[in-house]
Amino acid sequence: MGVMRTWAVALSGLEGTLVEVEADLTHQLPEFHIIGLPDKALGEATQRIRNASENSGLALPKRRLTVNLSPASLPKQGSGFDLAIAVAALGTAGGMDAASIAATAHIGELGLDGRLRPVPGVLPAVRAAARAGVRRVVVPWANRAEAELVTGVQVTGAVCLADVARLHGADVEELPPLEPVAAAADDRPPGEPMDLAEVIGQEAGVEALIVAAAGGHHLLMTGPPGAGKTMLARRLPGILPELDDEAALIAASIRSLGGTAVTRLDRTPPFEAPHHSASVAALVGGGSRIVRPGAIVRASEGVLFLDEAAEHRAGTLDALRQPLETGSIVIHRAGFTASFPARFQLVLATNPCPCGNYGVRGAVCTCPPIAIRRYLGRLSGPLLDRIDIEVTVERVSVAHADRGRPSVTTAQARQRVIEARARAAARLRDTPWRLNSQVSGGWLRQGPVTPPPIVRRPLDAALHRGSLTLRSYDRVLRVAWSLADLAGDDRLGPDHIGRALYLKKGIPI
Repeated sequence: MGVMRTWAVALSGLEGTLVEVEADLTHQLPEFHIIGLPDKALGEATQRIRNASENSGLALPKRRLTVNLSPASLPKQGSGFDLAIAVAALGTAGGMDAASIAATAHIGELGLDGRLRPVPGVLPAVRAAARAGVRRVVVPWANRAEAELVTGVQVTGAVCLADVARLHGADVEELPPLEPVAAAADDRPPGEPMDLAEVIGQEAGVEALIVAAAGGHHLLMTGPPGAGKTMLARRLPGILPELDDEAALIAASIRSLGGTAVTRLDRTPPFEAPHHSASVAALVGGGSRIVRPGAIVRASEGVLFLDEAAEHRAGTLDALRQPLETGSIVIHRAGFTASFPARFQLVLATNPCPCGNYGVRGAVCTCPPIAIRRYLGRLSGPLLDRIDIEVTVERVSVAHADRGRPSVTTAQARQRVIEARARAAARLRDTPWRLNSQVSGGWLRQGPVTPPPIVRRPLDAALHRGSLTLRSYDRVLRVAWSLADLAGDDRLGPDHIGRALYLKKGIPI
């Protein structure tokens, strides 16, 4: 039969590379050998394939069988190559349609009884195959719904190896039917409806949250325990617009890489809130052989909330600086690198001191001044320089709790955010940006929407005094444009600049 060829996909982060699986049969001593930089899990595929083939009524040829994974210089990890290797190896004995095998990508792990087991990362793998021009993909039955989220590809969900062989024209004897291997259940807790109307008082905090949502800005909330910082942060995804198709696919692909069952596209922006004891690897992602996405990556297209931010380790917080600037993160390991998207909206919440009572009316702070400075100093200057909005949240008084003033609902806030983002997109339609937080500082300062000197005067004065860095200067301009978009204004005014300055540094005009 010559060399039998089919396709598999090697994942490096969210990026996938099409791998040509070549199987060749020669008249030498019987041996089954896989070459092309396989890892240990992939090297063990030979025994899984032998047993699965035998138990499926498909005998492997009893000659030397060599399987090459090309490109040979690309490292391959995991058991998702099992099915492609098995199909190519069985095809060398004849009785199967070589053209059908060569036009199909195969993804899945084999059990010893021949059943196909689900593997993580099927969604990004199928997306990579579709981009490379493959139009038919075979996946385990449990991953069928996930693979069908990719348009333009014919997806076949197979229960066992015998089903795949029949798909390619093999004459396989009928065996007792096998139950499909089920996918792991989604262990995410069901989302509870969280409405802004439940927030009592905190008008300044709610308005800062809406401004942050309108422009995609990063937010820092400082206040004592019980002031409502976590309550506000958890309501941010609800006032963000729904994810579009591409963003929803990216979020679902990240969940798939993490081993979560994916059956539909979730349009709600993701929300991640790692504990303050989380390590750098838990936040960024890691793994020696297979890199798993961390909280930063899982929050992409959504919100990353760090409660008790000053309690996080300094190295953990500093790991945020690169993804905040670039919107991506690259993890380097021996022999390979993995790139992940990290376009998240950061929300930090911290107490004003270790005991939480510093500056709180009616409370007693027992922290010495050096402890307060050391506590707040854990949020480094370079990190704070990347925060757009800093707001102080105070405890709600009895007067606020009893006030009958109607609160802003999530639906009302989301509508304001959608309208503001539409104005920003219209203004930025001839640029590569769509959100105010994405616009470059040079374009804001020297582009067609540069505010006149009389409007920039308070901002220039703050820069001259050293109250702002040039990076903070640009961030104030971005927040000012978000305020203008929320107000329905086409140009910046002194009131927008003044309010943005106050939201950034508490600097009055």
